[in-house]
Order: sequence, then structure tokens, then C-alpha cells
Amino acid sequence: MTAWLIHFATALLGTCRDILPIAAIIIGFQLLVIRKPLAQPKKTLTGFIFVLLGIAFFLEGLEMALFPLGKLMAAQLTTPAFLGWQAGQSAPPWQAYGWVYVFAASIGFATTLAEPSLLAVALKAQQISGGSIHAWGLRIAVSLGVAFGIALGAFRIITGTELYYFIIVGYIIVLIQTLFSPKMIIGLAYDSGGVTTSTVTVPLVTALGLGLAETVPGRNPLVDGFGLIAFASLFPIIAVLGYAQIAQWLGQRSRKP
Repeated sequence: MTAWLIHFATALLGTCRDILPIAAIIIGFQLLVIRKPLAQPKKTLTGFIFVLLGIAFFLEGLEMALFPLGKLMAAQLTTPAFLGWQAGQSAPPWQAYGWVYVFAASIGFATTLAEPSLLAVALKAQQISGGSIHAWGLRIAVSLGVAFGIALGAFRIITGTELYYFIIVGYIIVLIQTLFSPKMIIGLAYDSGGVTTSTVTVPLVTALGLGLAETVPGRNPLVDGFGLIAFASLFPIIAVLGYAQIAQWLGQRSRKP
């Protein structure tokens, strides 16, 4: 218990060090540029304390649960016994890792659907668009994009394919889609790629990538373990633009006599 308290106090001090510059900038602009006192300073101070404690507990949770859990699942899904591959044989082909792709897609979908930042953006988009953009439709489209992206990223790690091939092709698809998508959805689609890489998705996805790179034969965690977040940022853009294009096409079709 004492060791954990010391570790938590260290994490809390590190969080304070990271958050204090943000607080200094906000308070500095309020007092020196705007030249008005803080409205409700007690609530502001209480809020900063809650933020500090929340981030510290979150970081502790990552170290104690999410990172080990992601690595453990990756290790269990890639053992020769689970893959049905006998020890001493050559490395299993990429087709043998079917459950890894399913798990990667499931984790990508579930964590993205639970992202608070995505929920906030989806609700704002529905409110501003007057209901023409549905919050649930946007969340499902983004989650499906992340699910496909994480599964494809797991395939890249298992096969050892270079990352830039996928990224270049993906952004070419995005550029082509942008030319034919409704203007009102383009900015929202590009922002959707960013909101997926937040507090819930990043820890598990990162742990999954590192776990795969450590357990798949011939992979280097430093070289192959990272890059899944790039897939989680890119493919939601493709999914949302595709969702908007399909919705536009269905709307035009329904208006035809």
C-alpha cells in the first residue's frame, strides 16, 4: 500500500507539472490581457483539483489495468497453441491470426463508441445541423472506421508491411472522397479522425499494438508496435465521408419522381 501511495504521489506531481502551464496561460490571459478577475475562482480552483486527481488516477489505471490487459490479450491470441500451430514449424501465415483481427476490430469499435469526445462532437453536429446529421449515425460511422483501421493495422503488424503504404493510399482515398462529398460534412469528417484518439481508445490500441509486436515472430516493438493510432485517425475520415456520400445519394434518390 505504501509503495502504491508513493507511486501515485509521483504521478500526481508529474500531472501537476504538466497542467500548471495550462493554468498559468489561462489565468495570465484573464488577468493581464483581458484584465478582468476570474469568474467564480473557487469553482475554477476546485475544477483544476478534480482534473489533476482525475488524470493522475487515469494514468495509474493505464499502468495497472489497460496496458497489461491489452498486452495479455495480444499474447494469448498469438500463442502457437491457440493458433493451432505446432512449435518448431515456420511462422504462422497471416490467415492464422483471424481472431486477432476480430479482437482488434471489436476493441476499435467499442472504445470509439465510448469516447466522450466523439459523443460531444456528435451531439454538437446534430444540434447545429438541425438534425440532418444524426449523432448515432455519426458515432457508428466513426466507430466502424476505427474498427476497420485497427484490424488493418493489426494485419500490417503481423505481415510486417511498411506503414507508409497504407497511409499514402488512405489519404489518396480521402482526397478523392473530399472532392465529391458535401461541403458541410468535410470539416466534421476530418475532425472525427482526431476525436477518436482520446482517453479511451489510445491506451488499449497502443497496448494491443505493442503486445502484437512483442509476440508475433520477427517483429520489433519499436518499429512495428506503433502506428495503430495513425489507422485510428485516418479511417474514420474515410468512413464519415462515405457515410455522407451515401446519405446524399439516398436523399437525391428519394427526391426523384
